[in-house]
Amino acid sequence: MSWILASASPRRRQLLKDLVDDFEVIPATGEERVDTTLSPAEQCKALAVKKAREIASKNAGKYVLGADTVVAVEDTVLGKPKDEEDAKRMLRLLSGRTHDVFTGVCIVTPDGREFSAVDGTQVRFYPLDEAFIEAYVKGGSPMDKAGAYGIQDGGLVEGIDGSYTNVVGLPIELCDRLITKIKESEK
Repeated sequence: MSWILASASPRRRQLLKDLVDDFEVIPATGEERVDTTLSPAEQCKALAVKKAREIASKNAGKYVLGADTVVAVEDTVLGKPKDEEDAKRMLRLLSGRTHDVFTGVCIVTPDGREFSAVDGTQVRFYPLDEAFIEAYVKGGSPMDKAGAYGIQDGGLVEGIDGSYTNVVGLPIELCDRLITKIKESEK
């Protein structure tokens, strides 16, 4: 099986290594526009499908995995911050609260079939003081992450209900189930 990861995320690359022996990375470049009338879970699934389709259309004969992660507080979706002030705003919003993280995954097979699903995890944040937020943002970690944080960074997350790897950006358990489903369909 020849695989492509349609993402530039180093975290997704590392996680996919646990499931797929060999793959190449070809990030999707299309605009990440989505129908905002969809639920946060449906939004990230739609973007994952869009990314996988984009790369599959240019790489015949390969399995292509696309993924997208969103952070949602109630029904407000937090994407990647635009700048440092936006990152601080997001962290203040998440401080001391529980929010949802959804990751949509889509695998397009060499024959064009699509297998997609969404995983959700609830994340509880510690209350964050302004000094912590300032220092965290100055360190640069939040700038390329949905919701302006990485679960692997210390001092933010009090606990989770669900998949840890989902919050990192690629729900390994869900991906494994999709791969198994694909293999069974090809027998």
